[in-house]
Amino acid sequence: MSQGGGGVNLETSLGYLLKEVSSVLRAAMEEVLRPLGMSVTHYSCLELLAQRPGLSNSELARGAFVTRQSMNVLLQALEREGYVTRPAEPPIGKALPARLTPRGRRSLEQATAAVRSVEVRMLSGMTGAEQSEAFRILKTMIRSLRDGGDGAVRSEELPPAE
Repeated sequence: MSQGGGGVNLETSLGYLLKEVSSVLRAAMEEVLRPLGMSVTHYSCLELLAQRPGLSNSELARGAFVTRQSMNVLLQALEREGYVTRPAEPPIGKALPARLTPRGRRSLEQATAAVRSVEVRMLSGMTGAEQSEAFRILKTMIRSLRDGGDGAVRSEELPPAE
């Protein structure tokens, strides 16, 4: 709730609601990943490497929304535990491209099923058409924010607070 006239009304703030969804989704994912010995960041790293083998530490950090330092610590642990492999020397430049090992792939299969169950639960109250529309809307929001606000909506164009 907003105090005074100029603050954000948390009850009607779309940004606040998106942050709440993100927080609840992360907690639900952590809950199903914990028994597998994983965190969301660990899972994200493995998923990114499965889809884009050879990513560098920096690329993985960007994709998992963590710092390069955090990703480096995680990659070192994953390498020690046999989930990923990286060359001893960089093939080009400074980057050490990472790849999943067979153990990493097996672990990822279990984690993907667990994470997918959370997503299915999250979307269970929506029709297929609503899911498609939500996806489209969220992608539009991302594009708008990344484009620097060229199509920014003025406050008077926002729907009234309930």
